[in-house]
Amino acid sequence: MPPSKDGQSGPSGPLSPLPPAAAGFAARSPAYLGASLHIKGEITGNEDLRLDSKVEGSISIGGFRLTVGQSSQVEGDIVAREVFVQGQVSGNISARDRLELKKGSSVTGDLGTARIMIEDGAYFKGSVEIDRSNTQVGADLDTLLGSAR
Repeated sequence: MPPSKDGQSGPSGPLSPLPPAAAGFAARSPAYLGASLHIKGEITGNEDLRLDSKVEGSISIGGFRLTVGQSSQVEGDIVAREVFVQGQVSGNISARDRLELKKGSSVTGDLGTARIMIEDGAYFKGSVEIDRSNTQVGADLDTLLGSAR
């Protein structure tokens, strides 16, 4: 079988990373911590991160995306631009832009975000604070009424 441009090939052809649509992310590949890992301590960074591990400690990735996978258990606070929870989180979550709790996820803690989606079948216990100070979703009612007059 002919090698790919980088000289690598696999059983079904050239090896290549998953296409962005298949990975669920737009043109960037997240860092990954697998299911066999158990981490005690703080995680900080400046890139997207996918967890399938057990984490005891806070996670702060600022302006990036965190995905808490189905097999993941997080005991600590989370700060990121976007947070997608498929596993278990016990702690507060601050997601500047967007927070999604997927079916089968479990979150116990307070949530702060501009946009939130909680799928049917997700468990959540805590409070939610919607912060729209950084985002403007649409025109306000006075502006719409003023332009119609």
